Amino acid sequence: MVEWIVGITGASGAIYALRLLDVMKKSDYRPHLIVSAAGERVIQEESGLTLDEVSEGCQLYSVYDVGASIASGSFPARGMIVLPCSMHALAAMSLGLADNLLTRAADVTLKEGRKLIVVPRETPLHAIHLENMARLAKAGATIVPAMPAFYHEPKSIDDLVDFVVGKVLDQAGIEHALFQRWGY
Repeated sequence: MVEWIVGITGASGAIYALRLLDVMKKSDYRPHLIVSAAGERVIQEESGLTLDEVSEGCQLYSVYDVGASIASGSFPARGMIVLPCSMHALAAMSLGLADNLLTRAADVTLKEGRKLIVVPRETPLHAIHLENMARLAKAGATIVPAMPAFYHEPKSIDDLVDFVVGKVLDQAGIEHALFQRWGY
């Protein structure tokens, strides 16, 4: 089983994380899940689901357990996806502030040269947000803003969600058929 770390923070957009986890659990990818306190609240408010329901089929870690196995470079993760990513978590990651398990796992992912995919979900953006994204990108992270496209003629919110999640999966090297690609 291929190991991926998934972080969910307090930005709006829990629907993206739920769809990502659903796709990963149905494939040969095992999500190691970290959810911030604000992330848990957003999941509850936007989906009505509890963390126990969301984490079924995942290995769940407390965001406060900085000694968890995924906080070490010796943990054999392929990479980490932070979806949705709040500006608070993005700023902490961009500055190397490994003050909880989510930001520590992101820091370790970067130092080990593994794939860190960050999906910010905020608008509008000011200069500090953009500078933090640029700093994180320079450190090796891939920034995939939650910006759906329309060339695939979406018919529902699920189609828009699948497009964004599909772009994240593309960056992770995980095959999917969530949206029709341009020209196919």
